[in-house]
Amino acid sequence: MADTFLFQLVSPERLLVETQVTEVQIPAREGYIGVLPGHAPLLSELKAGGVLTYQAGSERKVIAVYGGFVEVLPDRVRVLADMAERKEEIDVAAAKLAFEKAKQAMGNLEGGAADLAIALDEAMRAEARVAAATAQ
Repeated sequence: MADTFLFQLVSPERLLVETQVTEVQIPAREGYIGVLPGHAPLLSELKAGGVLTYQAGSERKVIAVYGGFVEVLPDRVRVLADMAERKEEIDVAAAKLAFEKAKQAMGNLEGGAADLAIALDEAMRAEARVAAATAQ
């Protein structure tokens, strides 16, 4: 069995990652999926806002992802994200401000369930950006 597998992460705007990795931690809808070489095949939705990490050589990389799908095969993992940002691309101060505004918006809602769902989605995305930007 190989020690690495191909990892690809694509958003509608661009290809963010295409490299050989030894491990990927994926924020799936029902919880995190840890993938190593030879993993059993699966398909899953991504969480509305989560932090994806992968190990390429001695480097651990961090990406904030927002919705989409993941396909896991024994020799490759493909993530099709609705949106994604590398840790290095995230402005920490702006991400924290957006998270605070999203939390305040959730507390000030007077509309129905649709408004709450939109506010919750925005809060989850902002929280993922903060978590990715401040990950060690």
